[in-house]
Amino acid sequence: MTTTLITGATKGLGYETARRLVAAGHTVYLGARDTARGERAAAELGARTVQLDVTDEASVLAAAKTVEAEGGLDVLVNNAGIAIELKSDGEPVGAGETTADLMRETFDTNVFGVVRVLHAFLPLLQRSSAPVVVNVSSALGSLGRMSDRATHQYAYRGMAYPASKAAVNMVTVQYAKTFPGIRINAVEPGYTRTDINRRQGGQTVEQGAEIIVRMAQIGPDGPTGTYTDINGPLVW
Repeated sequence: MTTTLITGATKGLGYETARRLVAAGHTVYLGARDTARGERAAAELGARTVQLDVTDEASVLAAAKTVEAEGGLDVLVNNAGIAIELKSDGEPVGAGETTADLMRETFDTNVFGVVRVLHAFLPLLQRSSAPVVVNVSSALGSLGRMSDRATHQYAYRGMAYPASKAAVNMVTVQYAKTFPGIRINAVEPGYTRTDINRRQGGQTVEQGAEIIVRMAQIGPDGPTGTYTDINGPLVW
């Protein structure tokens, strides 16, 4: 059984992933910006919690020290993410309306947050006998799909969120090449009903979490440097 940290884990895909992993017998830390919410969610699931804001370097470093003091880490799930380009009607801000500030705020959580957390927790992961990293990406980060008129993704007008997930995919590839002893993969959970899209997704969190849970439990001989959904590999 592993010890797993999931960022952004007090609701949605992170919460469901934690629930499934706890049920499978793993020790799970819920990374939570709000300590009280983290404690409530952890009590509900039989998990642990640690205060962790992926946009705050001090918070991330403190979380790493806490997890290290309590025994270390085997699996990291970088789940925390935002899609602030979505307007109240659910439609995204288009490329022509996208500002540098919108891009910066999106990247701070979705990309820089992944790097902050990975950088802080790499020493712990390297001490594990079977370390795994799962970066939650999106099919909207696929250049192949976003440029193919035959796909659902082609019609998406927003720029900040897809660009951030494309960056997450590149981060995944480069970390996987640099640390061949760690299984590091990007996953696409699918268009899931969560707060990030105002619950407009076409599938449940139970369905969306399936690929995250699967990839969080791979062994030392599992894949690395991949980009997959529940049906298999995705085009980059």
